[in-house]
Order: sequence, then structure tokens, then C-alpha cells
Amino acid sequence: MPLVAGVDSSTQSATVELRDLGTGRVLGSGRSPHPPTLPPRSEQDPSAWWTALVEAMARALDAARAHGARGSDVAALAVAGQQHGLVALDDRHRPVHPAKLWNDTESAADARRLVDRLGPAAWADACGSVPTAAFTITKLAWLRRCRPDAYARTTTVLLPHDWLTFRLTGAMVTDRGDASGTGYWSPAGERYRDDLLGLVDDGRHWDAALPRVAGPGEAAGGLTRQAAGALGLSEGVPVTAGTGDNMAGALGVGLAPGDIAVSVGTSGTVFGVTDHATSDPTGAVAGFADATGRYLPLVCTLNATRVTDAVARLLGVDHAGFDDLALSGPAGAGGLVLVPYLAGERTPNRPDATGSLHGIRPDVERSHLARAAVEGVVCGLLEGLDALAAAGVTTGPGRLVLLGGGARSAAYRLVLASLAEREVTVPDGDEPVAAGAAVQAAALAGGGGTDAVVEAWDLTAGGTVAPATGPGTAADVRRRYAGARG
Repeated sequence: MPLVAGVDSSTQSATVELRDLGTGRVLGSGRSPHPPTLPPRSEQDPSAWWTALVEAMARALDAARAHGARGSDVAALAVAGQQHGLVALDDRHRPVHPAKLWNDTESAADARRLVDRLGPAAWADACGSVPTAAFTITKLAWLRRCRPDAYARTTTVLLPHDWLTFRLTGAMVTDRGDASGTGYWSPAGERYRDDLLGLVDDGRHWDAALPRVAGPGEAAGGLTRQAAGALGLSEGVPVTAGTGDNMAGALGVGLAPGDIAVSVGTSGTVFGVTDHATSDPTGAVAGFADATGRYLPLVCTLNATRVTDAVARLLGVDHAGFDDLALSGPAGAGGLVLVPYLAGERTPNRPDATGSLHGIRPDVERSHLARAAVEGVVCGLLEGLDALAAAGVTTGPGRLVLLGGGARSAAYRLVLASLAEREVTVPDGDEPVAAGAAVQAAALAGGGGTDAVVEAWDLTAGGTVAPATGPGTAADVRRRYAGARG
């Protein structure tokens, strides 16, 4: 039976899904962790991503064998990866420095200097986004400033998913979706902007350092003999150009114009699909491209489940116990407000911020703190939804889709529906990013487009959660949050 493999190489782990090419049924899945990181310095050795991918593939193949499937049945593979990270390689394709990840904030000063050089409006016009410390271009500036020896040895600049595609195929290839998060590729112009890279170093020939940007549906190459042997697959299996994790997540749930996705993981994201490029000079909305030829305007926060995990630890409960506490707490958390900037923040751009609690009273209870943690994260994400609307993105009347680890939390599901005052859809699948990568692989293997695969696999299906009614209105909760965060 022909299979396709979808890979999600995230901040925390590598996940592999093996799906039946025709039906999309998951026949095997596997996961392996990445080394933990803690901002402001958030770095990983790229070789750890490869090790995790090999282990996750082995586990997925073990599970698939129960259905009579084998590695030789895999007809195509795609990798979706964490966005923005910097993988700088020397002339022998070895990393010159550990990869700087999206949530590393050490380049905040470089981001400020770069934005000051052109001004926010000019940056938004040039590349669709106003760079923050998350963007690759700021990390490249940091490398030149802080690690000049490593920078001098750099001959190739890749994103994390590009590096894995290179390990799989030997080809230096990226896609428009992930490239649009670098700060030096223009979604509107569909090209690299050497003039923006010239603000980092105007003496370097950047064309030779950057990967080719493949079009939607295009293959990066075939599995090398070495990669195929490590993964237990066949040599020459086609590998798509892949994409960034948010772009793959949109594919994995069949996001369409008018739909909005809210992803609650290590970070939080709010994004939609549009037919036109966006440009937001306030910097709140990143004007990304997607993996299909359309666009994916997105708002990202640094703090999501890391906040509720921290509060669960303080309360001495596991995830299930935390959920119970948050659900038992009153809407509005008895007036308690948690501003969730535990690791600095990207939106709003406050890299040096910390979290804070407001409105503590003598009758405060553990359930109030649990509820306030969830409400704080959700309020920040809903401010992102407001920013999308202000930037001209259609935010309805389609689905409001909850993704990420938060989708498994009854508290996050209820609080999002209640504070957004609209029904929330929770997809049937547990791994939308890996599913989206598998959609790319299936489109390549089957010769059709991604929209046809999404329809054939019924990836828009899911359960729904209705808003709660009663005291503690959404407007009151959001107003107190806005006042507390200042």
C-alpha cells in the first residue's frame, strides 16, 4: 500500500505520521524529543533534529507494521519545521554555531537597530513584516556582531526545515512559506531582498549563501542512499520542499479564507489564509506566505502552554489536575489577572518583559490562579485576532480552529470559545503540522493539488465547543487584562 510521511520538527520534538496515500488514514506515528531550551538563549544542535527524526521514523514504522505496511511503501516525504531559526553552515556544510531558535531573544538589540535603519513601514512594505528578535535576519546580525569568527566562516544560511531537507536530499532548498519568516524574502515580490541583507553585511554576495525557493508542489530532490538507510526507507523517494510549521498546520486542518486558527503550544499563534499579501507597519501582524501560493498573515506570542505549565508546577498538579482547577474557577478568575510575559514577549514586542499578577485579594483560591493563567494566555491571543482584523484580514464567518497542545485541554477550549464569543472547532487529528506535511507529500506523490488531498482526507472535520454563558463576561475579562498589561 502506498504511504506518505509527514514530519513535524518543532522546538520540542520530531513527530512523524505515516498516512495511507489514498485515504489519509494514519497507519503509524512516532515522536522523539529535542533538547530543551530556555530563553533568552534558545539554541539547539541541528544534529539533534536528525537524531530525533530517525528515532521518530523508526517508531512510526514499527506502529505501521501492525497494518502490514513497510518502509518501502513510503512514496513521498515532507518536512515542516519551526520557523525563523538560523542554521549557519561553513564550506563543508557544518554548523558554525548552534542554531538560534525563533524564541531566542538575544538578538533583540539587533532587531531594534535594523528596524531603526529603515523604519517600521519600510520594513513591512519590503518583506511583509517588521522584524523582531524572532526573525532570522536579526539572528544573522547577532552572529556577525557577537560571534565574528563563526560569521566569517559562514557560507550558507538555512532555516531548520531547510537543514533537514538538505540532510534528506543533499539539496539546498526552501519554500515560500518558511522563507517569508526570514525578514529577507518578500511574499509580495516572491524574491529574496539582498538590500535587506545588505543592512547586515553589504560586502557579502548573498545569492550564493541562500537556498533555492521551490514553488508549491515542487520536489526538493530524492532521498540519498545514506538518508534512506538511516530512516529505513527507499533511496530516491521524492522529498517536497516542505514548509514552516504554521503553514503546515493550516494545510493539516484545511484552513480556508474566512477561517482563523489559534495554535496554543510552547508559543501561541493566530493566523488566517488570504489571497493577497498583507503589510502591517505596526509590526503586530507578520505578513507571511503560505505553502499553496496564497498568504498566511500571523500574530505570534512567545508565551502559551509554558505559562500554564509553570502555574501547574507551582500548584503541584499535573495537566489533568490543572485543567480541573481552571474549569472549577469562576469566569474572570475572581478578578485575578495574569499577564503571561514569562519569557519576554514578541507581540507586543517586549523582549525584556516578565509576567505579573494583578488583583490579588484575601479570598484568592488555587482555582483562581489556574483560571487566570488560561485567561491571560487566551486574552493575549485574542488581541492578536483583533490585530489581524485591523490589518484587513477576514476573520469570519468561518471556523475558529484550536490547534496545538491547548486543543487537548478542556480549559483552553472553553475559555477560548467563551472569550472569543464564538464556537471553537477542535480538529479530529492530534498532529495538524505533521498532517499538513503529509498533505504536501501526498500532493507530490499523487500528482494532484493540496486542496484535493485535504478534501479526500476530510481534514476539516472536528468537534465543536460552544461559549459558556453567565457571569464574568468576555468584555469584562478582556478589559481587565488590557488594563493590567498596560
